Amino acid sequence: MSAGYIEVLAPGPLSHVQDLGRDGWRHLGIARGGALDPGCAALANTLVGNDDEAAVLEFTLQGPSLRLPRPLRIAVMGAACDVRFEGQALPQARPIDLPAGDLRLGGMRDGVYAWLAVQGGFDLPRVLGSRATDLRGGFGGLDGRALRAGDRLALGPHTRIDATTPQVPRWWIDPYCEHEPQAPIRYRASQAPAVREAARQLGEQVWRVHAASNRQGLRLSGAALADAGGSGLSEPGAPGTIQLPPDGQPIVLLADAQTVGGYPRLGHVIAADLPRLAQAGPNAGLRFRACDAAEAAMAARTARAEIARLRLAIDARLRR
Repeated sequence: MSAGYIEVLAPGPLSHVQDLGRDGWRHLGIARGGALDPGCAALANTLVGNDDEAAVLEFTLQGPSLRLPRPLRIAVMGAACDVRFEGQALPQARPIDLPAGDLRLGGMRDGVYAWLAVQGGFDLPRVLGSRATDLRGGFGGLDGRALRAGDRLALGPHTRIDATTPQVPRWWIDPYCEHEPQAPIRYRASQAPAVREAARQLGEQVWRVHAASNRQGLRLSGAALADAGGSGLSEPGAPGTIQLPPDGQPIVLLADAQTVGGYPRLGHVIAADLPRLAQAGPNAGLRFRACDAAEAAMAARTARAEIARLRLAIDARLRR
């Protein structure tokens, strides 16, 4: 059945529609985009019975307040935040059946981003194969922008939910159960002669996350790295690329990364650690550790295996 729409009562600082991003367009200068933690967003969809690619809401530092038009199954994943339905506190990381009413996603702890999945997903047009919002390009999602009060988000078809009060299961998942939040972020260091010394120095100090960070890049502040004397010629960039501006303060590119840039590249944060890096809030302290290709590949396989294990566990619970 058609689920109608969800009304936005208050949008929060930055809430927008995302999915797993749009592949195959970087040669035209279009960022991949998508959720800053694709695995976490996919698990939120699994909890409510959606495909991995279903659109979700990504919100930053504090979530939106929403009005549900009818009973609906939801799940919230990501940074710990204050989730309330009609004033009642609700947990995260599990499927919850809610009646019609007001859902408030409040301030976050221990992170910056979280994701809301609803059964049936958000029924918005695909642009270049994805519903992800490209905030810089101004397309995708809901008119290519962040949510505003009064917006209505169309919902996809879903099964009937007969909830008159919140139905909260006793089980939950923890996608970060084997992660060490304070562990150094691993990166593959560039061996280019011009940046070799700066790439080595990256792992020798604690860096602080600059407040000017966003979905395009995480800006770091600390003792300036050695001047790489960049040529100024544009080089390819991608999520995870570590750039070195002239001031010696690195930038780690994230999901909305530009496709090329003129700053020298110090290396690349490995895929398995990039979601954890994205959750670092303003002034958070970070350390980096160089690793080789074999360790990066093993970390990626371990992360995929953990998500697969959690998906099997969720499916088993939902079939009961």
